[in-house]
Amino acid sequence: MNPIKKIVIGILLVCTTGLFVYSTSKKVVLLDKVESFVLPSAIDFANEKTPLHIVDVRERLDREMVINTHLHSTTTLILKRANRVFPIIEPILAKYGIPDDFKYLAVIESGLVNVVSPAGARGVWQFMPQTAKEQGMEVTDLVDERYHLEKSTEAACKYLLEAKNKFGSWTLAAAAYNGGMGGINKQIENQKVSDYYDLLLTEETSRYVFRILALKEIMKNPVKYGFDIPTEQLYHPIETKKIEVDSTITDLAVFAKGLGINYKILKLHNPWLRDKKLDNKSKKLYVLEIPTEGY
Repeated sequence: MNPIKKIVIGILLVCTTGLFVYSTSKKVVLLDKVESFVLPSAIDFANEKTPLHIVDVRERLDREMVINTHLHSTTTLILKRANRVFPIIEPILAKYGIPDDFKYLAVIESGLVNVVSPAGARGVWQFMPQTAKEQGMEVTDLVDERYHLEKSTEAACKYLLEAKNKFGSWTLAAAAYNGGMGGINKQIENQKVSDYYDLLLTEETSRYVFRILALKEIMKNPVKYGFDIPTEQLYHPIETKKIEVDSTITDLAVFAKGLGINYKILKLHNPWLRDKKLDNKSKKLYVLEIPTEGY
């Protein structure tokens, strides 16, 4: 190759590489700007103001905001699920007079899916077996209503109302959902203060309300925090019809086929059915949900 031609090609390669590096570095800078944020100047939980002028309070909120804005896959999935789950939770909260902000408590408990904790708590609202039974839910090997979204939401409402009546604060009621009413009450008595933001609590409970606040802020302003999800990519509610059952079902797979669906679809929409059958000698009335489309 002609030496002059080699020099020209080399110069062009250097220039092109420089442009690529410059372009790439600019993209990184722009991305950093998108991912950075300024804490809100004011925030509240259930209309109870968070005292951000207190240094440790502000820094605890900052911690949860930083963590959850950078948990991209987790937060993205939560935003998608919320579009389907919140319309079920919100009217139940309203029915019981529970502030709407408590839907974000369900978010931090489970990510809005039926999960099982190492301690044995289950469902979207993460009830332990005994607490679930105390709130009127059926918990057996065949039926576990902790997996029933409507019934577990109602049970959570009853617990939260009891905690609010005990402590006089929705913020402390939320903390008690994590730390237990007895645990919160003991710390109030020991520390001689009655405000969540003044109490020194366990690591998990001290972070609990701040995680709720962080998810509330991010989910109410997703684009501001880098989560611009097109509407068509959200998970939309699935239309269902209700089927009443007051007798034993010996084989749920055969039962599902008779309804024009399959076992998988039946269990996905009725996760509280925990076995392959439903023994019902007492003739208890159960209501199953069957999708009308989308399967």
